[in-house]
Amino acid sequence: MIRLILREDIPSLGQAGDVVEVADGYARNYLIPKKKAILATTDNIKALEHQRQLIIKRRERERKDAENLAKRIENTVCEIKKRAGEGGKIFGSVTSAEIALALEEKGIPVDKKKIILEEPIKQIGDYEVLVKFYPEIKAYLKVKVIKE
Repeated sequence: MIRLILREDIPSLGQAGDVVEVADGYARNYLIPKKKAILATTDNIKALEHQRQLIIKRRERERKDAENLAKRIENTVCEIKKRAGEGGKIFGSVTSAEIALALEEKGIPVDKKKIILEEPIKQIGDYEVLVKFYPEIKAYLKVKVIKE
């Protein structure tokens, strides 16, 4: 058995930063050559602790940025112009990419994957769209779909 420090999440072993014991062949033939793990020497463990501190600080900073972005989104109304037929039915639908683009034009950068559309927007009108930054940090964006 060899003690290793995981450099990335491996479902069957653990998360990045965990110290695990694995079979010699698994370590030598797969984990170490693919740079998924490094040997758990005292120097590497000290370096890991330093990296953990850096990761914790970075996550705190990202969390604060996400909270500020969520506050900005709560106070923003995003207008999207679409061609529509009779009864306000849009040709196609409003996608999360279009909403992300409209937000970026307002100076609020949001990844389209963080915009959660429960169902496609296919009508002219006002909607509230969920934007998830972290599991506990969410914001509701007001989206106004208007006729072009």
